[in-house]
Amino acid sequence: MKNSSLSVDTEKLRKKILDLAMRGKLIPQDSQDEPASVLLEKIKEEKAQLIKEKKIKKSKPLPEITEEEKPFEIPESWEWVRLENVASSIGDGLHGTPKYDKNGEIPFINGSNLKNDKITITDNTKYINDEEYRKIYVNLNQSTILMSLNGTLGNLAKYRSNEKISLGKSAGYISLITKDIYDFVYISLKSPMFKAYYSKKATRTTIKNISLKDIRSTPIPLPPLAEQKRIVAKVEECMQAIKIIEDSSKEYEKLENQLDKKVLDLAMRGKLVPQDSQDEPASVLLEKIKEEKAQLIKEKKIKKSKPLPEITEEEKPFEIPESWEWVRLGEVSAINTGNTPSKKYKEYYGGDLPFVKPADINNNHINYDTDEKLTDKGKEKGRIASPNDILITCIGNLGRNYFLDKDVAFNQQINAVTPINIEKIWLHYTLLSSFFIQQMYNNASATTVSILNKTKLERLLVPLPPLAEQKRIVTKIKGIEIYLKN
Repeated sequence: MKNSSLSVDTEKLRKKILDLAMRGKLIPQDSQDEPASVLLEKIKEEKAQLIKEKKIKKSKPLPEITEEEKPFEIPESWEWVRLENVASSIGDGLHGTPKYDKNGEIPFINGSNLKNDKITITDNTKYINDEEYRKIYVNLNQSTILMSLNGTLGNLAKYRSNEKISLGKSAGYISLITKDIYDFVYISLKSPMFKAYYSKKATRTTIKNISLKDIRSTPIPLPPLAEQKRIVAKVEECMQAIKIIEDSSKEYEKLENQLDKKVLDLAMRGKLVPQDSQDEPASVLLEKIKEEKAQLIKEKKIKKSKPLPEITEEEKPFEIPESWEWVRLGEVSAINTGNTPSKKYKEYYGGDLPFVKPADINNNHINYDTDEKLTDKGKEKGRIASPNDILITCIGNLGRNYFLDKDVAFNQQINAVTPINIEKIWLHYTLLSSFFIQQMYNNASATTVSILNKTKLERLLVPLPPLAEQKRIVTKIKGIEIYLKN
């Protein structure tokens, strides 16, 4: 069955919210707010005082922000400023290798440790002792934002003032003049605008790097302080709502998958639709299938396979209605294993016929735009499946199958099942059912990778309803699919 799922692109939604926040479009402005120009003057005064007290160093003046640097318009009460103008210091960690200590307790943090707004300690994180820490000490405080400077650029983490850490050169720090603007600046640096800015500014080496010079000169929009707090609150509210959507979507998908399995399970047991005593029983249908199969063999349209063993009572996994029959898959279908035309001959490849591999198949979709396609010569050497055949994977992730609507070639890790005188979609649903998939795994070779060959596949059991009931079951399942989708 096809999953409908709650398709909400939450990552795109997050980016949109941050983008609106940066443009002053997430919440309305308030004319009573003290404008950002006043806030900026206060920050300048505080920075000048810190320089006077020699708590921070005076930096070189940065040029005014040009109109070309401003990526979009902002409200009149806002100001464009460079990140350096609102920071007490911007820098990075040690350019070199510290003296590591296996018994040390202070983690040496690089950009790769900055993930999901946190400092992430991994098994690969190395440690230093207090003596080494004092040698390479960097003053971090409650107004410090940490940022990755290479690889995945711009990953952020909030520094907690009680965390004792040391930084490597791929971990940058931005210490702001005032904690008041911390939360807004933080979400600003997470926004798509800044991700794009840093990606554009990054040096084009094997690993992308962003320079401290570019970070210092980064233009950021600065709203009035009161509005900053309202924006941050609204962003947090939206992000919490998105998290609820994600959690709900995962739960919905889980429940939907359970429902899919339950529907197919009921269908396999004859409990999804009522039986009709007027239906021609499956035993009669089975005789017709045998006759049709014999005729196809006579006409050399399919190959004769070895006789299949009788089904014992012990093999039957559950009770089915009296009008149904237990059969082996090979009794009601023709099965062919794929192959791969020799790669030595270039003339076999580069045509128009899709050459399908297991990775191209799942239960809802098949990739017809395959990496490799066969020519007419390749087609002569390959195995071809036609519309109404069912391709089923028989290695690794067993049982992924798809009901074809066009010709394809397929490799040896896939079998093509051609239904004979039965409802084709019914067989597709049967091969999707939990009990059939479980049979595949139970009969697969016990190696590192599960493999089920054609002979074993032919012997697997399927319940066979009367043909009329097969059609009713298919209609019912399709109706449930439409209901779930809507």
